[in-house]
Amino acid sequence: MEHLEFVERVVPHLPSSPPSSMSFKNWSYGGRPTKEGVGVMAIPGVDPEKLLAAVMDVDNYVGNIDKVVESRAVPDERYELPQSVRFYQRIKIPVLGAIHYENVLHRIEARAGYEIVAWHLLEKETAALSKKVGIRNAYSLGAWFAAPGVVGYALATAPRREDVGMLKWKAMTKGADAAASAALKINMEGMARWAARRS
Repeated sequence: MEHLEFVERVVPHLPSSPPSSMSFKNWSYGGRPTKEGVGVMAIPGVDPEKLLAAVMDVDNYVGNIDKVVESRAVPDERYELPQSVRFYQRIKIPVLGAIHYENVLHRIEARAGYEIVAWHLLEKETAALSKKVGIRNAYSLGAWFAAPGVVGYALATAPRREDVGMLKWKAMTKGADAAASAALKINMEGMARWAARRS
């Protein structure tokens, strides 16, 4: 499974001990237009189970997770809670506009002292979405890593080339790589805040 292979590529880049400040690393893979990257930071009070429960709660992202304007679980007997969930999501990013996709989240075996939820894109289902509603992803792989007081977030994503003009393509590839560290930090802090509110 692609999400498991992604996690195996990420694990060697995780810090060997909890970082005192945010740790960020990225690397090229498979000739793709964006790099894979992972950020890890200490967030005091984070409970791994509560954080990952929030990650899996896709029906309640709107109003709790920044930039998410639509998010809902999609019934699919292949992917059932508590181990996995298929979902549709639409996000809105200033200047770039809407991006939408179908992904599957999977709760997987712990590695390197972290509890993990990883995801992959459903390519056929995402390709079938309307590009009039939003830019569709060409690929999307990611993972949340959680340990007591520590959160990690790994990501590799890019839009379908036919859905964007040259300026947006550059912004969502080279530009996204340049901004990745700050974007991952915002996502980690946001999910941790929501997990704490859900307690």
